[in-house]
This record gives sequence, C-alpha cells and structure tokens, in this order.
Amino acid sequence: MTSFPRASTTEAAPPALVRMRRIAVGLLVAMAALFLVSRQLAATHPGWGFAQAFGEAAMVGGLADWFAVTALFRHPLGLPIPHTAIIPRNKDRIGDTLAAFLRTNFLQPAVIGRRMRRVDVATAIARWLTDPPEGAGGRFRQGASKLVAQVLDGLDPQRLGGMVKAGIAARLRETEVAPILGRVMQAALAEQRHAPLLDGAIRWGAKALAANEHLVRQMVHDRAGSILRWTGLDETVADKLIAGLDKLVADMADDPQHPLRLKAEEGLDRLAWDLQFDPATRARVEAMKVELIANPAMQRWLDGLWESARAGLLRVARDPEGAMQGQLGDMLRQLGQTLTQDPRLSHTINRFVRRAVVGIAADYGDGIVRLVSETVRGWDADTITSRLENAVGRDLQYIRINGTLVGGLVGLAIHAVDVLL
Repeated sequence: MTSFPRASTTEAAPPALVRMRRIAVGLLVAMAALFLVSRQLAATHPGWGFAQAFGEAAMVGGLADWFAVTALFRHPLGLPIPHTAIIPRNKDRIGDTLAAFLRTNFLQPAVIGRRMRRVDVATAIARWLTDPPEGAGGRFRQGASKLVAQVLDGLDPQRLGGMVKAGIAARLRETEVAPILGRVMQAALAEQRHAPLLDGAIRWGAKALAANEHLVRQMVHDRAGSILRWTGLDETVADKLIAGLDKLVADMADDPQHPLRLKAEEGLDRLAWDLQFDPATRARVEAMKVELIANPAMQRWLDGLWESARAGLLRVARDPEGAMQGQLGDMLRQLGQTLTQDPRLSHTINRFVRRAVVGIAADYGDGIVRLVSETVRGWDADTITSRLENAVGRDLQYIRINGTLVGGLVGLAIHAVDVLL
C-alpha cells in the first residue's frame, strides 16, 4: 500500500472565518455583559428584567451552540468529554464513507453513462475555446483552475501516475495494433504519402554508399584473385561496381516508375495487407507489442510521459490566461471553431468522452475510491479538522450567532409571559 505524507501543521483559517468567529465570540461576551448589568439594575426598573431574561437566555443558547460546534472538531476546553471531538475520532470512517458515497452515486458506469448522454462536451469545449468567459466566468475559470491544481498537487503523484500508466498499458494490450497499422499504411500508399519517405530512404542510401566507398573497394580487393590484384583490375571492377550502384540509386531517385521503386511499393502494399488479414503477421506484431510494453525502457517512457503531462496540466491550471496566449492559444481557438462547424466531429468527441469516462469508472472506480479513502486516512487529526472547519466554518459560526439570538428571544418571550400571568 502506498504511504501518504502526513501533514504536521494545521491550515490557517481564512480571514472571513476569523471575522465570523470574532463576531460570534463578541456577541456572546456582549450577552454576558448585558446579563450582569441588568441583574444589578433589575430592582430599579421593570424593563431591566426583560433585558436580564434576554441576556441570560442568549448566553445559555450561545454557550450551548458553542459547545455543540466545538464538539464536532475537538474537546471543549480540552476536557475529554464523551462524544466530543467527533471528526478526529471518526477520521478513518469519514474517509471510508466518503469513498463509498463516491462509488455508489458517482462512479457507477450506468449512472455516468446516463448523465454523460445529456452532456454536450464538444459544444462546451468549443464555446470555451472560441469565446473565453470574462467577469464571473473568468472568476469561475480561475477557481476551477485553482481546484484542479490543488487536486493534482494533493493526490499522491506516484499512486496516481501508477494508475495512469497501468491504464495506458492496459488499453495498449487490449488494442490490436496490426490492423490499425495496416489501414494507416494502406491509406498512405493510396494517397502517395509514402513517396517522401521512400525518397528519403533513397537519399540515405546514396549518402551511405558514398560514405562507405572504401568498404566496397576493400571487399572487391579481398575477393578478387591474385592475378586481378597483380594487374590492378580489381580497382577497375570496384570503380565499375560503385559507378553502377551510384547510377542505380540516381535512377531510382529520378524515376518514380523505376522497377525497384515499384518493387518496394509492392512490398509495402503486401505488408499492409498482411498486417490486416494475415494471422501469422498479426500474431508477430502482437507479440512484439507485448514485449515492447513489458520493456523497462517503455515503462520509463510512460513514467516520463505522465510526469510531462502532469507538469503541463499544472502549468495550465495555475495560469489559465497564459494558456490562451501565443501559438497555443491560436491553436486552441482554431480547434474550437472546428468543433463548432463540424457536427460529426463533435458527435465523435462526445461519444469518445462518454465511453472513456464510463470505461474509467468501470476499470478504476475501485482504485479511485481507495485513493480517496487512503488519502483521508493518511491525514492526521489536525489536518482533517482544520480543512473541514475552514470549509464549513462560517456556517458553523452562524449557528453560534443564531443560537445566541434565538435563545435570547425565547428567554424574552418566556419572561413576558411570566409577567403577564
């Protein structure tokens, strides 16, 4: 099991939460002061009795809600009172429950498939790329980018990278590459896209021949008889041979219909057919593919590919405006226009995204929920307490404020009824 780094410090509370805490504490202190003052002056005027009732009940209500809110995250006043510090004591159960909730309600392939059918991902991407939102939309983009960056930073890179690498390797193993290569090669031959490659191979052959002329001469010299070497005819044979090879290469470069070029194209066409329809060729290609995937060098390349992709995602997430500048921005906007104008491409992208998301949920749903559960388990009590408290802290302080005010109003009402009766 992958070990997760344990946080040793709590996160600082945001300024808004600090202000709300001060307001709640200040209100409770004010109610206590009101109770003490009104109790001293209760005999001087009947109105002070109402103030005393309001202050007393408000103080009790505020203290009760302070205890309830504090008991969620820690022991009130540091006292080990039963059923307090609920979140730290149930940290592991919270992680397991959250993971189970994600698995049940979000990572079921059937659920994701139904929801993804109603999502037009291609149109949303096209609008986003061609007309990036400003104002509130820009703030949303900044917030979403910050969230993505925090998620990528917070999740264990080795564990997540291992999942990505395993997923890519699994897809490669499941995909029979020979027919795909055959169709690509067949299309390239039909559109003459192989011609530049063949010309490049011929030019490389000419350069290789020129660079290794001495080897040809040495080979002819070694295989010639002693009479030929004595008369110097071996040099003549070598000159004729090299000249003939140079002319052959030059003719192949100048004549697209040269017999040897046509023979090479015939061989490529045969290979394209074998890749698609010959069982033996397809089996050999699949065996080579499996060996390549298992090769340590391939595994290191996948590791590097994931790290590069993760670093790129982090750069874009941390600077979404910068990602839309320069050549990259032009390319992205052009992609958005293409998606807007090509319904078939949009349909293909939506179908691909839907199948990819459903496939990820089916294959890696359990791994994702384990990642969430183990990440939460890896946090110490202070970390999870501070993160949850900072996330919902303002609402909790409103509970304290409301408890103080509602308690005071209830006390005031009871005192009024008591006076009337």
